Parts: sequence; structure tokens; C-alpha cells
Amino acid sequence: MMATQVYSVWAIPPPDVAARLGNLMAGLRSEFGGPHFEPHITVVGAIRLTADEAQNKLRSACEGFKAYDVTVDRVASGTFFYQCVYLLLHPHPQVMEASSHCCNHFGYERSTAYMPHLSLIYGDLTEEEKQKAIEKANVLDESLNGLSFQINRLALYKTDTEDKTCKSWEKIAECTLDSN
Repeated sequence: MMATQVYSVWAIPPPDVAARLGNLMAGLRSEFGGPHFEPHITVVGAIRLTADEAQNKLRSACEGFKAYDVTVDRVASGTFFYQCVYLLLHPHPQVMEASSHCCNHFGYERSTAYMPHLSLIYGDLTEEEKQKAIEKANVLDESLNGLSFQINRLALYKTDTEDKTCKSWEKIAECTLDSN
């Protein structure tokens, strides 16, 4: 029996956007705390697989799948640790399709409807702190709303969701999507 791990599939922003968001996330962490993690949009949530299965599924999901654009609607906050403060993304058909396409390849069943987002902070903040963090995000980077960028990389990450420090999280594989 091969050992299984918990994996997720992330859409990775282009380097310039990742650097910009990394700065924003660092600015928020300095005030609100929380673990360090790479800017990403989850397309397949935590699923338990062997390393081989996970890599094969990523490869087949990426085959012939095209790069797509995402647009930020606004900075928003959620109700649990991994969705504390995030960029809410516009649910364009391509964005929704990217997730359902990959979920099908991974055999991942969603328990709730897909909400495309890019997390800025993980944590258990109070409502008041979340409001402050949203305001601070908009001050640190005032052109977030309507920000658009292309996703042309999907990555397989080992993401043990029990590890709230995220220190054990690591990238296992990455594929580049065909340009349109």
C-alpha cells in the first residue's frame, strides 16, 4: 500500500502579480499575524492520494487545458481560518470551468459551491479585525478591485490542512497551460 498525503491543486498567478500580492500579504501579516503561504487560487481542495496518483491526475488535467483570465471583484472576508481575508474573484465561466475540469480529473467532490478566491491572510480574526484588514489591504494596494491577470500555471501542492503553520506545505509539481 503506497502512503497517501493530502494534496491540493493551485492556480498560480504570474510572477509580477505574485510579487505584488506577496508584498501585500506581508504587509497584512505584519499587523494581523498568520502563517506565510504563496499567493494562489485553489482549484481542487484538499484530497488524499498517493504521490503518483496526484502527479498523474495533474498531468492529465493540464493536457490540452488552456490558460484563462481571472478578475478581482473586491477584498472580502470569510468565516473560517483558511478563508479569513481574501480577494474575491469574479466567477467567469472559464474560472468556474477550470475548477470543475480539475475536480473531475481528481475525482474531487465539492461539499459547497465553488467560490473562486485568493487568500491574503489565514487566521481566526474577529469581525472587527477582518474589517480593518480589508481596509488596510485597500490602502496598501489601492488598485486591487478589477485587477485582471492570466493563469497559465497549475501546481500540485502537498497541503496538510491540520498544519495551520503551513510550514509543511510544499510544491510537488507544476504544469504550464497552453496559451489561448
